[in-house]
Amino acid sequence: MKIAIVGSGISGLSAYWLLSQNHQVTLYEKDDTAGGHSNTVDVDTPEGVVPVDTGFIVYNVKNYPNLIKLFEHLKVETNATDMSFSVSRNRGTFEYSGGSIRGLFAQIENVLKPRFWKMLYEIVHFYKEGRLILKNDITPDLSLGKYLEEQHYSDTFIHDHLLPMAAAIWSAPAETLKSHPLHSFLKFCDNHGLIQLANRPQWRTVTGGSREYVQKILPSSSKKLCLNSSIVNILRSGNQVKLENRDGTSAAFDHVIIATHADQALKLLKNPTPEEVQLLGSFRYQRNQAILHSDTRMMPLRRRVWSSWNYMNQNLESDRSHVYVSYWMNRLQNLNTTIPLFVTLNPPELP
Repeated sequence: MKIAIVGSGISGLSAYWLLSQNHQVTLYEKDDTAGGHSNTVDVDTPEGVVPVDTGFIVYNVKNYPNLIKLFEHLKVETNATDMSFSVSRNRGTFEYSGGSIRGLFAQIENVLKPRFWKMLYEIVHFYKEGRLILKNDITPDLSLGKYLEEQHYSDTFIHDHLLPMAAAIWSAPAETLKSHPLHSFLKFCDNHGLIQLANRPQWRTVTGGSREYVQKILPSSSKKLCLNSSIVNILRSGNQVKLENRDGTSAAFDHVIIATHADQALKLLKNPTPEEVQLLGSFRYQRNQAILHSDTRMMPLRRRVWSSWNYMNQNLESDRSHVYVSYWMNRLQNLNTTIPLFVTLNPPELP
């Protein structure tokens, strides 16, 4: 069969790799490189060139079984990493790291703050209650914010731990996450081992950067990869599907796989069905700016607080002020360099 795949992220690439073994498959990508969120940048350091990921960075052993099998089949090398997390407010006025006791009390005055100890207690309590809610299917229609309000969780737990952690995971403004359905929030956290204090899943990263798996799936000689090919319309006609390119060309296929974000897929369909409109139109996305740099001002003030993920807020009292997340790539990817390298999402100023 003739099959087209639109989008060369991991979904499109894996479909291309599998289907091209028995079918005539063409892969379309609107950008000049394949890989989707895979984006590895070579950085010159005193130790030599170091590959750093700025998009897809980590995965865990528990929740990515098919990705792991693909990596094993392609002989993609990976190495263990950690997912430590920190919060820093008002340029270091309040900060801590959850990775160790040393990081937790890196700001020594936290030892004497009742609100800090209350936050620690409520972290344990929330994780315990979260597991019970999932097990017993309690309050299925409640939002996260409404649940926190009804259960009288403290502001320090909400704004100094839970919302910062959620904002870092979803790369979204902290306050908007209060409207997130409680069950889906807890289910995601449970799947990734975030509502348990022990036996958390092992996280891993691709050795040499995520471009390694892209290169193994797509040899440089691949003739069925169409880069800089922006599909603008997908039309169903009888037993075939027609793709229309922005450059005016078109091609017909027996089947088409749309491996894009849901909102992009909906825009591509010429005559979407009511069900497609309902399903694909229900997703919301937010644009983020990611910058690779070595500016330590984008990290917590105290070096002991530095973690793999660092939630930074320029205001001590509000989550509506400018917030951003800095990833410490040296730690996340075990980089062989003494130069500190970070990826920051939505920095308040250019590093």
